Amino acid sequence: MAIWLPDLTGRRGPKYLQILEAMAEDIASERLAAGTQLPPHRELAYQLGVSANTTSRAYAEAVKRALLRGEVGRGTFVRSPDASLQADEQAHLRRERTGPVDLSRNLPLPGFAEPHIRRVLGEVAAGDGLPGLLDYQTDEDLLHHSEAARIWLNSCGVEAQPDQIVTTMGGQHGLFCALMGLLRPGDLLLTESLTYMPVRAMAERFGLQTAAVTMDARGVVPEAFEKLCIGAKPKAFYLTPTLQAPTTTTLPAARRRSIADIAQRHGVILIEDDVFAPLKADRPAPLATSAPDQTVYVTSLSKTVAPGLRVGFLRAPAALVPALHHATNLSVWMTPPMTLEVAARLIRDGTAARLTAQQRAAAERRQSLARSILGHVEFAADPQGFHVWMPLPGAWRADTFRAHCARHDVLVSEGRSFAARVSDAPEAIRICLSHEADEIRLKRGLQTIANLLRLAPSESALEI
Repeated sequence: MAIWLPDLTGRRGPKYLQILEAMAEDIASERLAAGTQLPPHRELAYQLGVSANTTSRAYAEAVKRALLRGEVGRGTFVRSPDASLQADEQAHLRRERTGPVDLSRNLPLPGFAEPHIRRVLGEVAAGDGLPGLLDYQTDEDLLHHSEAARIWLNSCGVEAQPDQIVTTMGGQHGLFCALMGLLRPGDLLLTESLTYMPVRAMAERFGLQTAAVTMDARGVVPEAFEKLCIGAKPKAFYLTPTLQAPTTTTLPAARRRSIADIAQRHGVILIEDDVFAPLKADRPAPLATSAPDQTVYVTSLSKTVAPGLRVGFLRAPAALVPALHHATNLSVWMTPPMTLEVAARLIRDGTAARLTAQQRAAAERRQSLARSILGHVEFAADPQGFHVWMPLPGAWRADTFRAHCARHDVLVSEGRSFAARVSDAPEAIRICLSHEADEIRLKRGLQTIANLLRLAPSESALEI
């Protein structure tokens, strides 16, 4: 049994809600791990100097919100993820044709690229360059791929010279290299208040401090960014300005220019994660065009060409490229020459652009399906994006709703999965439309969500 005493310092509102809030924060931070037994509510009441009714009410509400589970005769425990969520994290990347409908993974649809990659592999195998692609290569050996990288970056709206390009094993590896190469332990990294959480995990591993920049319905608030620049002196700001995950927003052009100007004036490196940009045909110009000497631009082929083609590109100021190359060498030595060659050929012959157009059309078709099924509820989405961001109606809590969905064999992500601070966690869910290859399964999952949303939480109680 854990000796757990919630910190209620500075909290306001009814005591039972203060206890509940502290509990949720400790569970989110893993101070209270899944399976931990909590002290009996009477014992906790004594320690806190409150009535047993107060702690009992807090525990009951935590059970309702799927934070705790009660076992008759044994006690109260921090709830483990649902059985469907307990498998190895990597297993979720498989596109199962049975079992839970997975709407939690923001991956592109598979299948479009297969015949083209078969063709290119055949061409490579029949050519004279195969031996070189199977050996270690230096950065100089890979320079012949820089033209393909330049073409891809140009299609994203960014101009680049060979000495400004770094190849990576996808966008996430590019982010890893940017943080490892450009920041040092103790440096402050800013992120959006709702953000791509692996970046927060990377920052923790590298010993970085982090802070969140406030967002509104149109994305990052420039004034909030500048306030942190003045008061906290950040080294870098990581953001996703196009089809932001999870909110689906695309930062307006005026805000992009403001953020670029603020970064230049305060000497802050912008790490622009633009892996979704090729999907959005009418996107504004990247931040990198307004602040080229201040921005590390991150792109990859994984979201738009083929998920398993782990090739990405960084476009960075030439002065920062040696540090980024060093980070690449430390982490993987080099982008695998074979996959880089395949990607380069797909880019040069125009196949990559055609595959991106197919992904965009598929996104539009699936967004239309989602709108037809979920149209009775307000949500945010972009017609060319892969996901939906849905603030939950009525009395629904995100953790409770996620648990209900899982019990009905549908997996979704809740808002706190993206919150840089626990206090920023919204009562919302993200629904991804492209991980499921089978549109019949996608439709079934969306209909399940629609049916649950028509119920009040009390009408679909969790078994505990």
